[in-house]
Amino acid sequence: MATTAAQPPSTHLSALQTALAWLEKRLEAERDQLPLWLPVMLGAGVAAWFILPDSRLWRVALLAGLSAALLALAVGRGGRGGRAIATASIAFSIGVALIWTKADRAAAPVLQRPAIARLTARVEKIDQLPARGLVRLRLTDLQWINAAPLHAPTRIRVNVADRDAPANLAPNAVVALRARLMPPPPPAVPGAYDFARVAWFEGIGATGRTLGPVTVMSGGNSQTPVRTRLAQHIQARLAGSAGGIAAALATGDTGGIAEPDQEAMRASGLAHLLSVSGLHITAAVGLTMLLVSRLLALNMRLALTGRVPLIAAAAGAAAALGYTWLTGGEVPTVRSCIAALLVLAAMALGREALTLRLVAAGAMVVLLLWPEALAGPSFQLSFAAVTAIIALAEHPRLRAWFAPREDGWPGRLLRGGGSLLLTGLVVEIALMPIAVFHFHKAGVYGALANMVAIPLTTFVIMPLEATALLLDALHLGEPFWWLAGQALTLLLFIAHVTAQAPGATTALPVMPVPAFALIVAGGLWLALWRTDWRILGLLPIAFGVLWTGITPPPDILVTGDGRHVALRLPGGRIALLRDRVGDYARDMLAETGGAEEEPVTLSDQADAACSRDLCRSDLLRGGRRWRILATRSSYLVPIADMLDACRSADIVISERWLPRGCTPRWLRLDRAVLAQTGGVAITLEAADVRTVHRAGDTHPWVLAAINAERPR
Repeated sequence: MATTAAQPPSTHLSALQTALAWLEKRLEAERDQLPLWLPVMLGAGVAAWFILPDSRLWRVALLAGLSAALLALAVGRGGRGGRAIATASIAFSIGVALIWTKADRAAAPVLQRPAIARLTARVEKIDQLPARGLVRLRLTDLQWINAAPLHAPTRIRVNVADRDAPANLAPNAVVALRARLMPPPPPAVPGAYDFARVAWFEGIGATGRTLGPVTVMSGGNSQTPVRTRLAQHIQARLAGSAGGIAAALATGDTGGIAEPDQEAMRASGLAHLLSVSGLHITAAVGLTMLLVSRLLALNMRLALTGRVPLIAAAAGAAAALGYTWLTGGEVPTVRSCIAALLVLAAMALGREALTLRLVAAGAMVVLLLWPEALAGPSFQLSFAAVTAIIALAEHPRLRAWFAPREDGWPGRLLRGGGSLLLTGLVVEIALMPIAVFHFHKAGVYGALANMVAIPLTTFVIMPLEATALLLDALHLGEPFWWLAGQALTLLLFIAHVTAQAPGATTALPVMPVPAFALIVAGGLWLALWRTDWRILGLLPIAFGVLWTGITPPPDILVTGDGRHVALRLPGGRIALLRDRVGDYARDMLAETGGAEEEPVTLSDQADAACSRDLCRSDLLRGGRRWRILATRSSYLVPIADMLDACRSADIVISERWLPRGCTPRWLRLDRAVLAQTGGVAITLEAADVRTVHRAGDTHPWVLAAINAERPR
């Protein structure tokens, strides 16, 4: 009888060993791409700290990363997979520790309640906002003339009307002023801009507006700073928003651009042109290198030495550093400057300059120095655009399609146009989730607008402006300013035509954080790997897009102070509780509510019954009629009438304390409750209530905001 001998157990590969062998094979094929994931995991640690609510979970995340690293080293047994996972896990833990440390070191007193104060202070920074008629000051070394307010801040930011700003105002001047100060505001509703977080990392403990003129006590300088003088000179040559855009291209100061023109630039997908970043640094470096190399090539002896490219690269590096200093050294500019210097260094060493490793190196530098920048749209938009462009350019098939060939100008023109269009589409797709997450809008025609606007800015506007500035020293710049003005007018025309086109932008409700994380993770997987498993990145992207698409817009929005309430009407339009609402509050409520049309007034709606003090409205959701009651003035309603109205309502909203007997059928949001929750977004059919302040959130700026909002 035949028998079959069983194989010894040692010859059987366990499931874990099989998985490790498969991973080793994959990572071996992707070994050149592994360093790209180092800044990704560092950023993942930073993002985890922002998302997780308290120090207990921050410690868990930090220790989990270290534990995963030790486990990977033990199981991997020296293989590439174990080392890669260990390195990624350690980078994750470093990211958590880095942002936690930065937040602790940034700690500064935060004003607890509004105050009117007289003080002297040293001017730390000046931002000119001529389009709004304001000068914005950041002040430090504060000395309170009257009694200091509770938790007196050590650094504040105030807006000064142009008429109240002295002519000799300058950095480091000591000024005296009277101002109304407020605590840095948290998001008014879930998904809105969080200035409290930004202010915490900048050490700003209060913000406000001056009441009356500002007086320079000492250190005033009639010599205006170089950056301000340059911006003023440009705006004197070019009037209106054209001059404001020209000043923004040269100095990074966008204060001279009118708000309608800024909104048109945003809606058309051209707002990135106003923030000095990679495009502008590249143009400055390229123009400098071109001029220097052409001039040096006139010297035959120097040209024969082969040193002209190195000298031109050095001049380009100097131009990048000078441009970064001139524009104020903001994070996108610093990131672009670092990238430009790395490109120039690679060129000097004879290496390929534009690679994803360059992007990764720039991201590492920014995250190590400014980890808090990860949470802002500027960092995300900048790196997403550059990563998408270089990942597309490195694709072998696309590189072959658009490679130079020996054919006529029609073929070159078609390839160049096709390359530009494809790049614009890919960048637009890469930036769309970020725009939806932060600004709640998605552009449609941005790729087409950028096809014209980017070459126009890079090859026409910036060279004309640079030439005009140089020739102004000889009083010969006027013709070039006229040409630059015409080109800028064309740029604004493109922005307005694109923004006003039917369906140019689509308003969307606040994107869920997990959906955004899935899209980002999928996009990175798709961009950073090179073998066929990169296609798996489409799965999280698809889930994230689907999640975003099925997320319903909120039916009710309530700001943290309870003053502003927005109800979503049938058809998607927003109705506002109060008849008079500021432009900022109106736009913010419309954007976070995913409404495309202009908000209307609730008192004008047929389903609402409003008096001067109260407003009652019914909303039909999920087959149920919900009754909402909201106060709309500071006057007290007779107690018996108020209690009767409360009992007949499902939700009661008020900016003041409600009487104890006010018991609605489902939800009560008065001053005491809103002080703990912050702004509120309510989806009625799902009975979902989202708040600005999450339960148990101990991020330092959140605690400061809750203390400031707590009734006293």
